[in-house]
Amino acid sequence: MKIKWLGHAAFVITAEDGKRIMTDPYEPGAYGLGYGRIEDAADIVVVSHQQHEDHNYAKAVKGSPQLVTGSGSQKAKGIEFKGVASFHDDSGGKQRGPNTIFCFTVDGIRICHLGDLGHRLSDEQVSEVGQVDILLVPTGGGPTIDPAGATHVCEQIKPRVVIPMHYKTDKCAFPVSGVDEFLKGKSGVKRLDSSEAELKLEQLPQATEIMVLKHAL
Repeated sequence: MKIKWLGHAAFVITAEDGKRIMTDPYEPGAYGLGYGRIEDAADIVVVSHQQHEDHNYAKAVKGSPQLVTGSGSQKAKGIEFKGVASFHDDSGGKQRGPNTIFCFTVDGIRICHLGDLGHRLSDEQVSEVGQVDILLVPTGGGPTIDPAGATHVCEQIKPRVVIPMHYKTDKCAFPVSGVDEFLKGKSGVKRLDSSEAELKLEQLPQATEIMVLKHAL
């Protein structure tokens, strides 16, 4: 499978059979986002937080994709998606509402997209998430978990690959920290000179590796 970071929390995951999953497409300009307009097509769109335009702009996605939202198990285009209920803040959603963590498998690789997560996970949520190969985790703080919170969640889930998202870049004016705050003191960091990486189950690292991608847009 291939994974491409468009920017913010938006990724395109392409399976070996060509099926494409997009996570959390954003509306350009929403809340000061400067990432470019999404032109990619997808077969499935996953939205973690339906209330905020930096995560829910599914109408921008080309290709008449099937939309997946909310908690519980549901199937789209032959792929099983598990939504784990969570919140966009640490006060049970009172400030910013609900969030859905999505777990799904592509080419044998178990992926977890934490979406707009704003709190550390409970033991029950960790159990619901289960085994994870690739974790897409917000790291910038502000409206989501901060670098320390992201580190804690990574330690809770123990993925084989961590891909940071939702942090300050040259295209993101959010009052959040850059990725270096999350990376500080960590080993196994790989900075790719690309927005895209190809991953195969048999080649995934045994010890957790952090993969930093460049935003495509």
